[in-house]
Amino acid sequence: MGVKKRILIAKPGLDGHDRGAIVVAHALREAGMEVIYTGIRQTPEAIARSAIQEDVSAVGLSCLSGAHMRLFPKVADLLRGMGGGDIVLFGGGIIPEEDIPALKKAGIAAVFGPGSTTASIVEFIRERIG
Repeated sequence: MGVKKRILIAKPGLDGHDRGAIVVAHALREAGMEVIYTGIRQTPEAIARSAIQEDVSAVGLSCLSGAHMRLFPKVADLLRGMGGGDIVLFGGGIIPEEDIPALKKAGIAAVFGPGSTTASIVEFIRERIG
């Protein structure tokens, strides 16, 4: 069956709404992946450090507060600086379509907004990390 995929799900910033992150974490577990959920109100530094320590293949970031343009690229930069440039980053939350190209340029491989299905997130991870 191979090695289980390890995925970190995190809520950067002060956003306290985590229902979406919990739903995604549950869906990934149901799909056979090992999921580490860091909880709400995490700093980019704590997220990057946890991703390296936990030796994850991917990090999912969730933001509903509007701070995604600052927080998501910061996590990407920190991961690259810590030797985790190969970790696949994806994001979700209330993210305007016009912000997605800049996030992708910053290293966020995919963005899942309102209406995205958990199946599409599972499929993305399977395609990206095998």
